[in-house]
Amino acid sequence: MSASNGHSTELLSWRRVDVAGRRVHYGTAGHGLPVLFLHGWGLGHHAYKRALKRLVRLGCQVYAPALPGFGGSANLHSRQVDLAGYASWAAAFLDSVGVEEPALVIGHSFGGAVATKLAHDFPDRVEHLVLVDAVGAGVWSALGDKVRTLGERPLWHWAVHFPIDVAMAWGAVPTISAILEDAVPNLVSNPVGMWRTGMLARRADLTADLGELRGHGVPVTVVWGEGDSIVPRASFEATCRALGVDGFLVRGRHSWLLADPDAFADVVGKSVAAANAARAARAGLRRLPQQWQRAANE
Repeated sequence: MSASNGHSTELLSWRRVDVAGRRVHYGTAGHGLPVLFLHGWGLGHHAYKRALKRLVRLGCQVYAPALPGFGGSANLHSRQVDLAGYASWAAAFLDSVGVEEPALVIGHSFGGAVATKLAHDFPDRVEHLVLVDAVGAGVWSALGDKVRTLGERPLWHWAVHFPIDVAMAWGAVPTISAILEDAVPNLVSNPVGMWRTGMLARRADLTADLGELRGHGVPVTVVWGEGDSIVPRASFEATCRALGVDGFLVRGRHSWLLADPDAFADVVGKSVAAANAARAARAGLRRLPQQWQRAANE
């Protein structure tokens, strides 16, 4: 394959599909292991283009939808605007785009909370779960026995730390550019939706769901940028404790994967390999009855 052809296969194709009768915009590219990528709060599928291309290079077929209310995707029905509703929507999206086998599911920030709920409520749809600086454990700070929840974190504290986190990020220029590509249109077109999902992220506490995931048999990888001031270290550590796993620390802040997509590929590559191994084993088990039948007929 020529270099030009190789690069062309990494380009995301932007499409639309109906999910439960509502319009969804999504990007897709590649062939192989199906990957569902769920973006962070206020963003969309465009901001992560460089990181998604790295997944294609790893041999994945990427599906990156704009979550309801973002990037041109229709809002959820008002009765569904909770994490269970987003998880049901994500499962329905996989059905709508024809993904029938379990997928590698990657969630960043608010998308991590949606991914966690998807894996909890629909474990048969998830081959491997990757949580990247994910919302969900609900812990703001922990000092001894005193734990403060993210819901206790003042709104002004969020408002101050978000721009600081972005501005201080390694590779701030591409990070800011990627964020603005999605965030500004989302803010202009759907400010109420931005506020509603922001409050949902702020109050999210999936500690019980994370603990129950341990019994569902879904492998989970937890990754955190060591300078993240939006999802603090206490939240990352609470997530790891609930899951009973050791997390991975990477250089960077909350949106480190936008600034350094190569580091993202290095970290996620192990999860891709594990998911591919499980996929191959499952395919081998499906072939066994055919092999037994052929042996019986010989």
